[in-house]
Amino acid sequence: KATVSVLNWHRARARQHVLMALCGVKVVELPGLAPVSLCAMVLADFGASVTRVDRIGRGADVTARGKRSIAIDMKRPEGVALVRSLCKDADVVVEPFRPGVMERLGLGPEVLMADNPRLIYARLTGWGQSGPMHLTAGHDINYLALSGVLAKLGRAGAPPTPPVNLLGDFAGGSVMCALGIMAALLER
Repeated sequence: KATVSVLNWHRARARQHVLMALCGVKVVELPGLAPVSLCAMVLADFGASVTRVDRIGRGADVTARGKRSIAIDMKRPEGVALVRSLCKDADVVVEPFRPGVMERLGLGPEVLMADNPRLIYARLTGWGQSGPMHLTAGHDINYLALSGVLAKLGRAGAPPTPPVNLLGDFAGGSVMCALGIMAALLER
């Protein structure tokens, strides 16, 4: 019964894609942590065709919903060529790496946008591409503490209660990135 239910869900979802706002939009999601995966899942939920590039040996997780997946070793020339090929036909690429990683791989915005000038290149990093903390790993708890939000969470007179990564990583990162991508698509 569970298999039939899943199959019916997929059939219903396939029919819905015809009516979805991002139908026809092709997205390449590069491997990373949950914020990039959630961002691409939101785009898929609105009808985008998302191809998720996974690391070799990585299993699926809950954010794989509605996506195709391909395992690629991006450190090998063949893997880089395959990612470039995917991006030549894409509308959007979203990546999670620290500054300079994509450039070292030969997949930076200059390269991919030379191959595909209409490509929307979205970077979802903790501290951006420049500034005093851009090379530092970003974590939800750090954003909340530095912004002062963490001090507002919990009971009066008690130490703050750290939340799960819903505020900084997902609301401030994933959702804002998805909205930025949608605005760029609208502008294009």
